[in-house]
Amino acid sequence: MTKRESFETLHFEVVDSVATVTLDRPDQLNALNPRMADELFDVAVRCDLENDIRAVVITATGSAFMAGGDLATFAAAGDQRSELITRMATRLHGAISHFNRMDSPVIAAVNGVAAGAGMSLALSLDLAIAAQSARFVMAYTRIGLTPDGASSYFLPRLVGLRRAQELVLTNRELTAAEALSWGIVNDVVPDDELAARVGQLARNLACGATRSLGPAKRLMREGWNQTLESQMEVEGREIAASSIRPDGAEGITAFLEKRTPRFTGE
Repeated sequence: MTKRESFETLHFEVVDSVATVTLDRPDQLNALNPRMADELFDVAVRCDLENDIRAVVITATGSAFMAGGDLATFAAAGDQRSELITRMATRLHGAISHFNRMDSPVIAAVNGVAAGAGMSLALSLDLAIAAQSARFVMAYTRIGLTPDGASSYFLPRLVGLRRAQELVLTNRELTAAEALSWGIVNDVVPDDELAARVGQLARNLACGATRSLGPAKRLMREGWNQTLESQMEVEGREIAASSIRPDGAEGITAFLEKRTPRFTGE
């Protein structure tokens, strides 16, 4: 089944249970404006609620993944700038929350520069694959602003506090290879292989036990904030619950029958 829909700032497509969100403001390097924040939130909710979506890819057109916020829009807002940014941040954060809480794995296909909110978005998703030409820079303090997009949550967890502070305070730019060595991305591929690499990964994940992948990714996220005993309690409850779901039962049966499981996402 294929669904395609174009919004003002992005495209949304679902093919074989894989949703692809393509940011599409290439002339502005896909900078985040209020409309894009709204539309990103809207598609995040759809990806969360539509049962036929079992993996999500976020990528962009042009030479940038997302070059931060649209500063021209900020400047034009004048005295209303604080209200404008508050509304944008609320919608962006809502989208990130849905991408993190949903069962479907979400992959960032970073096709170019990821700066400011673009780097924050890439940090927040479950997996990230970068093209060799991709670059990563926090950029917020360079223009007198502070981080958003959950980067102050995810960045220290991915790279450690010292390196996170370096990236935020000095605005050091990382190449794709450096981002890989620092643990910011999972893999780096030639630019012309990015779509194929991410597409195959997304299709593989879409064939997985979706209702187990969701709790599994949340266990990884939330374990940071738990004691050992409380995390083990949650683990025990989740593995017991997963064992009686259709995919859990299928996985156990397939293993005993020495065959590949046929998961349905239930």
